[in-house]
Amino acid sequence: MEDFKDSSTALVADVDCTTEGKSLCEKFEVKGYPTIKHGDPNAMEDYQGGRTYDDMKAFADENLGPSCGPASLDLCSDDKKAVIEKFMKMSAGKRDAKIRKWEKDLTKIDSDFDAFTKDLQARYEAANSKKEKEEKEIKDSGLGLMKAVAAHRKASGESSKEEL
Repeated sequence: MEDFKDSSTALVADVDCTTEGKSLCEKFEVKGYPTIKHGDPNAMEDYQGGRTYDDMKAFADENLGPSCGPASLDLCSDDKKAVIEKFMKMSAGKRDAKIRKWEKDLTKIDSDFDAFTKDLQARYEAANSKKEKEEKEIKDSGLGLMKAVAAHRKASGESSKEEL
């Protein structure tokens, strides 16, 4: 934060989501600590890079500040300009409907993933319980004692011939 305190184009800040920052965290869908967001304040994105100072500083130096968008088309590639211009030509109603649809799609993707991970967790717990039960049965059947007898007999010079 100190490195960018005097920047007129980049803001680096921290927010406490448990106190007065709670509404801001809800607005930007912060779901856990630590969460790092970046980008246009109207379309924040999750930071996926490294967590060392050097990693984050390099990312900030390369990515914070003016970037491609409707207010700065000169910073956009021709492909991005074309997409922005297409969106700008849409009616407000059509844009809003498309945003709602895509947000609904994202919510469904998250919901499907959550259901998958809950099922996966339940299956893991069931398999782990079965494994632990089977291991206990084998150990309780005398495995430890048999190993102790084998080691004792070996130490006392017993041959490795099998007794019938």
